[in-house]
Amino acid sequence: MYAPERQQEILRLARESGRVDVLSLAEEFQVTAETIRRDLKILDRSGMVRRVHGGAIPAGRLDFEPDVAERESTAADEKNRIARAALAELPAEGSIILDAGTTVARLAAAIPVESGLTVVTHGLPVAARLADHPGIALHLVGGRVRHRTRAAVDAWALRAYAEIRADVLFLATNGFSPDGGLTTPDLAEAAVKSAAIAAARRVVLLADSAKAGQEHFARFGSFADVDLLITDSGLSPEDADAIKAAGTEVLLT
Repeated sequence: MYAPERQQEILRLARESGRVDVLSLAEEFQVTAETIRRDLKILDRSGMVRRVHGGAIPAGRLDFEPDVAERESTAADEKNRIARAALAELPAEGSIILDAGTTVARLAAAIPVESGLTVVTHGLPVAARLADHPGIALHLVGGRVRHRTRAAVDAWALRAYAEIRADVLFLATNGFSPDGGLTTPDLAEAAVKSAAIAAARRVVLLADSAKAGQEHFARFGSFADVDLLITDSGLSPEDADAIKAAGTEVLLT
């Protein structure tokens, strides 16, 4: 099968199922994963699909959002390295905000047992990892819980973040780019992320490089809001330079 034929078939599958993933396509067409990634890049550039973690969705479905279980298994090695690197950004004492996100949840699980930090979070999986931590003073922000992300949103959460000033925010995002900034599919979740940014003196973004270039429906910040991006070595030098030009430090793991 020639590449254009394969790409048309990939597009058909994406429209039928709502999503395609790289590994399944590679197996189906008996080609390498890198070949499929090139196909998806061509389809993305033509506006036919939108690349997402591990695959693609049909263009126009910017509301697509993988659930927690799917995101937990995506880029697991990269997320683990990012979380370990983020440990160095924990203050010796004081307060932090942990955003709802699977990489941030990995950081929460790795916080040393001797830590005596005050931690604020609106993410249920994050809170669950810290609930039994002996030294942590844990504050769980309330609100309507989004089933897909297990994050509290809406007015209660916004009011809570308006009342605090934390030392460091460890922030998550669904997509980022130097021009498009930080984006997520849901407006309510974006509003809480914006409130968390405003509630912190320092912002550390934890995001694997697969999210680079992804733009979703709701924009909640720019790199002017971010002090440090911790990502993996898959980030292109061009993107890294553009992000640094915005005043953000970039750490590759």
